[in-house]
Amino acid sequence: MSSPTSSLNDNFQELMERIRHGRDLSQSGFEPIYYLIFSPKEILDAKRILPVWKARLRNDEWDVHQFSMAEAIQQIFNAAPIRKLWLTADRQEPQNWKRTNKALEQFIQKGALLERLGAALDQMKGKPKSIMLVTDLEALHPYMRIGAIEGQLIGRFCAPTVFLYPGKRTGKSNLKFLGFYQEDGNYRSHHVGG
Repeated sequence: MSSPTSSLNDNFQELMERIRHGRDLSQSGFEPIYYLIFSPKEILDAKRILPVWKARLRNDEWDVHQFSMAEAIQQIFNAAPIRKLWLTADRQEPQNWKRTNKALEQFIQKGALLERLGAALDQMKGKPKSIMLVTDLEALHPYMRIGAIEGQLIGRFCAPTVFLYPGKRTGKSNLKFLGFYQEDGNYRSHHVGG
């Protein structure tokens, strides 16, 4: 039986082979979007092995970019003009997670996260051998799923973009975020693993 790390490595290697060979053109056109799917139980394993993958990519002369959803969300929340109001409300009712999450969700869905990822993608335009690794997708829970962001950024993926996706594949293009969200088939990407 293989270890989670060897399974992740095998899937990463398959993903890189597919990126090197390019994707087939389809009716919807070519978008170099890839998902490396792994069990939510392997989130920590994926984080531990990420520096090795980045080093491999650099050794293969890729210009590696990383976009952390967790860092972007934290930066957005820290810079929010209503942050003081949130903190005051939280001190008054610290166990009211439903209200807190709803307020944060509404703020995130206004587009700041989409704009940040779009800007990061735009920085790779005209740079050959660039690749974007989008990490920490679990930080989107419970605010949104990555499919909503991917769909709004179609046309801006100018370099291979790999989403490290904790979830489950339930068909050729259906994914279950974190293994418990309802299946979503609105992906225009290529999936490996899961």
